[in-house]
Amino acid sequence: MHPRDQTIFALSSGRAPSAIAVVRVSGPEAGLVLTTLAGKLPAPRHASHRLLRDGVGQPIDDSVVLWFPAPASATGEDVAEFHVHGGRAVLSALLAAISVIPNTRAAESGEFTRRAFENGKLDLTEAEGLDDLIHADTDRQRRQALRQLQGLLGDRARDWRERIIEASALIEAGIDFSDEGDVPSELRAPAVKAIRALHDEIANVLAAQGHSERLRDGLVVAIAGEPNVGKSTLMNQLARREVAIVSPHAGTTRDVIEVQLDLDGYPVTVIDTAGIRETDDPVEQEGVRRARARAEDADLVLWLVEGDRAVDPSAMRSLWVSGDTSDPSGSSVWIVRNKMDLKGAGEALPQGEFGISASRGDGIPDLVDALVKFAAVFFGTGEGALVTRARQRDLLRRASDSLRRSLDLVEEGEELAAEELRAAAYALGRLLGRVDVEDVLGAIFEKFCIGK
Repeated sequence: MHPRDQTIFALSSGRAPSAIAVVRVSGPEAGLVLTTLAGKLPAPRHASHRLLRDGVGQPIDDSVVLWFPAPASATGEDVAEFHVHGGRAVLSALLAAISVIPNTRAAESGEFTRRAFENGKLDLTEAEGLDDLIHADTDRQRRQALRQLQGLLGDRARDWRERIIEASALIEAGIDFSDEGDVPSELRAPAVKAIRALHDEIANVLAAQGHSERLRDGLVVAIAGEPNVGKSTLMNQLARREVAIVSPHAGTTRDVIEVQLDLDGYPVTVIDTAGIRETDDPVEQEGVRRARARAEDADLVLWLVEGDRAVDPSAMRSLWVSGDTSDPSGSSVWIVRNKMDLKGAGEALPQGEFGISASRGDGIPDLVDALVKFAAVFFGTGEGALVTRARQRDLLRRASDSLRRSLDLVEEGEELAAEELRAAAYALGRLLGRVDVEDVLGAIFEKFCIGK
């Protein structure tokens, strides 16, 4: 029997021990599993209290069982659920009892969701939204993932694809009736109007998304600067706990330290790096190298200097070949002046500079507020972001490009324009996971947890 035809089972709730555990079974033998362990099938979609027994009649646990016959189930297959006490021994006995029933096996990562996708219960954008929802750490990530799971992008993509197919039908009808005089031109005009509207819609969506797909991974902020200027102290202030060792001795931080923050719902990874300086210590040299590498990859660099000291351009140039305050990949740099309480500088700081006392916390709220505003502009998601993954952006861009080319070609020949429309429809089909996506399915579903 092919693995996809086998009945799969897994723990679908949290790790044991727990108050309640849910074991899910999906596939053609789900009904057999339920009757073997619980005695008989309950009414569909009604919870029923049963004493579970293994294959030799030994009791396993008191349970609440549910039965979802196909196709009205989460996976589109017959599904059974066992809600049992979440002890390790209970789960071990239950899973062992299921495993000895013929044609059953333990599920692989994401296999329940993949079967739901293959049975048309959700499209690929919704499956990606489900994965994002499972891994959401902040409220903005949760809201974005939930919108995707509810079909925000999938519904739009289906509408776009249907309209492309309708426009393509008009173009191809013009080809079929090319010997009918003015018929092709009468068909071409509404097709061109529809294609132009579609292209504008998709192009506007792409232009409005900012870095919305980056919301899944978060904004990366690197704290950099010369040794002993308070980088680790600032790190601890932002994290609101002791995550980095603070010492008056230069070179204390020798490796990259990371902490994940939730700033007003935006996921932010803050990186504390080794002080940038020339040194003969091979360990510190490696720390400086890693600091430079992480700063180059960061979306924002907080460059710390002490009080009203002049910024050392040579130290900053060591991070970027260009020597500018923005590196070639687009990172931004803010000058953060620490120990301002000791220097007593009363002058207003230039735009893009911040004055703080990392030890006392002065100026930290203003710096955090600025980080939140930076994140809002950087992600640019608003409350209706459609694009949440680079894969989605790439396929939408391909569809938009094909639509633009079809407009350029329609006057030269309907055949070429029709081919570009087919390419646009194909790109949206890949976005939804309905055509030729076998190469990406494994990469997507293997990231799911087992039991989902």
